[in-house]
Amino acid sequence: MPLDELLPPAAFPDVRELSPLQLAYLGDTLHDFYVRSRLIAHRAPVGQMHRRAVRFVSCEAQAAMLETLEPELTPEEADVVRRGRNAQARHAAPKHALAAVYAKATGLEALWGWLYVTGQGERLDALMTAALSGMEEQWAKQN
Repeated sequence: MPLDELLPPAAFPDVRELSPLQLAYLGDTLHDFYVRSRLIAHRAPVGQMHRRAVRFVSCEAQAAMLETLEPELTPEEADVVRRGRNAQARHAAPKHALAAVYAKATGLEALWGWLYVTGQGERLDALMTAALSGMEEQWAKQN
């Protein structure tokens, strides 16, 4: 079920009035929501779900997800990602993350936020599902 059917967008300002970092702020929550919703379906113990969720929401995982999705993005979506990636946050990247990796993750989160705010829930759902499925397959091969 597309997220916009589950959580209809609030009355947002025009998306052009939102900064890439504001879109990423919302996109971060959407990403976490999708990950946890997907994990709950496995009915694993909460501790195990939490450990898996941490792997999926890390900036390294998000950057890898973006790399797999980039060929599928429309020019407009790629522009949103670029603006998110190039946005200058007033806070530093986490100590464990490279700045370039953190920037890619911010670009992906900006895309999630933009898709949601513009009412493109089906596209958000399709891209999010593809991104998470790709990471699950990649980690299954590693383990």
